[in-house]
Amino acid sequence: MKILAKEILSDFEGVRIVRIEVETVDLAQKALAGNFVVLMVKEEGERIPLTVVGVNKEQGTITLIFQEIGFSTKLLGELNVGDSLYAIMGPLGHATEIKNYGSVVLVAGGVGIAEIFPVTKALKEAGNKVKVIIGARTKELLILEDELSKISDKLFIATDDGSYGIKGFTTGVLKELLDKEKIDIVYAVGPIPMMEKVADATKDHKVKTLVSLNSLMVDASGMCGACRVNINGKAKFACVDGPEFDGHSVDWETLKKRNNVYVDKEVHICNLKKL
Repeated sequence: MKILAKEILSDFEGVRIVRIEVETVDLAQKALAGNFVVLMVKEEGERIPLTVVGVNKEQGTITLIFQEIGFSTKLLGELNVGDSLYAIMGPLGHATEIKNYGSVVLVAGGVGIAEIFPVTKALKEAGNKVKVIIGARTKELLILEDELSKISDKLFIATDDGSYGIKGFTTGVLKELLDKEKIDIVYAVGPIPMMEKVADATKDHKVKTLVSLNSLMVDASGMCGACRVNINGKAKFACVDGPEFDGHSVDWETLKKRNNVYVDKEVHICNLKKL
């Protein structure tokens, strides 16, 4: 579980996004697009769920991308090439159902851009016409632009401040595409408000929409129930039933409330670390 490579993808105004390549032979042989892993930086630390962004079966490695946002991800960001993780478990969750849908649009914001990369690649290889919409607050926070442009038929970029690409939000670009052409399926990953707006937009056009939910996980194996989400009025666990669900069936209000449960405690821990 040694870190073989590390790259800072973005470091802007206190937001740092990091890519690491981790040696884990058995996991690399089994991971598919849409799967995630859970890792621990040290024995007394918490479990961190991260999407498998890339796999190299020959070298027995996986690629992970994360944003240093809380105590544990910042601790992970402090590791360097040659350091080892305490533990890693996976692949977890259901892999994305990859087939030839026809016309596919993938929408991602922030670090969610990393999560759509393996899905975009797999869908393109399955013969789909693939368009990708990525967005960030500003140009400096965009990641994987070159990589996604090479594996998609068309890449759209939106920034909140207009510093790069289209000024506005990813959902605005999506709405224009929905009005102009036939889309068979939309796949969205990113901040919860963004995924909710994507689902609202596609519902009006009756377009199937999958969202990868980033609900709060503790155990990540179905034991604790922390990642519980309401889908069509029924309780599901994002870790074992997901992470992908029908965006039109998600109880977004409950999801937002549950994800904010520990925000004050996370802030308190990060402040203690600074002292």
